[in-house]
Amino acid sequence: MAFGGHHVTLLATVAMVGAGALTSTGHSDARPAQVASAVAISVGRAPSGGPIPAGFLGLSIEYWALEAYAGKDPGAVNPVLVQLIRNLAPGHATVLRIGGVTTDKTWWPVAGLTRPLGVNYSLDQRRLAVISALAEAVGARLIMGINLEADSPTLAAAEGRAMLAGIGRGRVEAFELGNEPELYANPNFGWYVRDGRKVPGRPPSYDFGAFTDDFSAVSAKLPPAPLAGPASGGVEWLSHLGDFVAAEPRLRMVTVHSYPMQACYNTPGSPTYPTIGRLLSPVASRGLADGVAPYLAIAHAHHLALRIDEMNTIACGNPPGVSDTFAMALWVLDALFADAQVGVDGVNIHTYPGAVYQLFTFKRASSSWQGVVEPEYYGLLMFSKAVPPGARLLQTSGGSGAVRVWATRDDHGSIRVLLINDDTAQTHLVTVRVAGARGAATLERLQAPSATATQGVTFAGQTFGPSTNTGLLYGQRNMVVLPEAAGAYVVRLPAASATLVTLR
Repeated sequence: MAFGGHHVTLLATVAMVGAGALTSTGHSDARPAQVASAVAISVGRAPSGGPIPAGFLGLSIEYWALEAYAGKDPGAVNPVLVQLIRNLAPGHATVLRIGGVTTDKTWWPVAGLTRPLGVNYSLDQRRLAVISALAEAVGARLIMGINLEADSPTLAAAEGRAMLAGIGRGRVEAFELGNEPELYANPNFGWYVRDGRKVPGRPPSYDFGAFTDDFSAVSAKLPPAPLAGPASGGVEWLSHLGDFVAAEPRLRMVTVHSYPMQACYNTPGSPTYPTIGRLLSPVASRGLADGVAPYLAIAHAHHLALRIDEMNTIACGNPPGVSDTFAMALWVLDALFADAQVGVDGVNIHTYPGAVYQLFTFKRASSSWQGVVEPEYYGLLMFSKAVPPGARLLQTSGGSGAVRVWATRDDHGSIRVLLINDDTAQTHLVTVRVAGARGAATLERLQAPSATATQGVTFAGQTFGPSTNTGLLYGQRNMVVLPEAAGAYVVRLPAASATLVTLR
């Protein structure tokens, strides 16, 4: 969950101690890039798994952020936002998750029911119509958060009925009850404030068993629709996932939250405090995906999809020098591929205005919308280009601590090789051998002035610029022709950059 910077998930801290030792990244962006020794990479033709599902990449948006992003008029939804979402799912439907910390702070007003103390946002027909219009414009299926912390089946049922009526049953993929219930009893994350003191939504004894009982009692009163849960990032809580799945026959989707780092209740001197180097370490991306694998096995054993329906870089706090930097674009590329490799069925990247990892912001002047696109969004855009609908991961070998490689083959036989250089100081020369490949390839780069840059990002030479009123990249597209040399392709990989090599 994330709201006003207050956000923690225990899964976020997985194995971050010692992360700095696992990467050659550093903070040497100011000195000229040096060329390191060559890196050899091989790509096979055999797939390493099934097709990556359509709609794998989606977004997660807080309830209150919807109007800041989409506007208040369901008849005139922000076209820049619409285009930016479409960019990430070309040719197929996406999945939007609406919720986060605001899931349990939102309600549909019910006659005769007093607004719960922890609720500060009210749904109405217009707000639901905006959600519906946005989903229609981008062809999205929706995971809708339902208030669980209020512990009111009546309130939850009213929300569910209103959502189905205002959005349409066909658009609602699932109701997700609550958000990170492992924090309901945590005094640091009060549901509301009374006399200057944070008041938790549950007593200190609240545990996973009590949550399961609450989930069952509330979901029994919801209108017929698939359910998603437990919307948790707590490692201890998720150790009981098998019991939860067995107890909930209407559950159709297991949802977990995943963040590599957190800054609140953490000190700059700590080995787990967020830095660029730690964010670009394998632990923060591939290690994070490995942490989800046990829950994935449980979900799939019960024939359920598992979706990381809330993921981003820093769970809470605002560490200096990390927020909204280009390093986040490189991180999200590696993290998304790692999630796909372990078999995750989908990932929703969380965003809201003012977040340390916000993807974009918008302003409206008269009838015109202007958007500012942040560096991490460019990483999502490159991922969507590297993973077209129906693509499968290919087996790869080689690379180094700083140079990562992923490869896909689509339904038409095109192979795409993604190279990521997380070394912020050195350029690497990479020799890529693709089994059976012949002829020239094309090369597109994702670059910025440095890993710490907050602007100046380009993808294949194009950019959204300081602001955009279209949601489309502009400028001369730089598609470099890469010749084959003795069955291999030699790629110069600048420091803190990513390169996509495509073989038709």
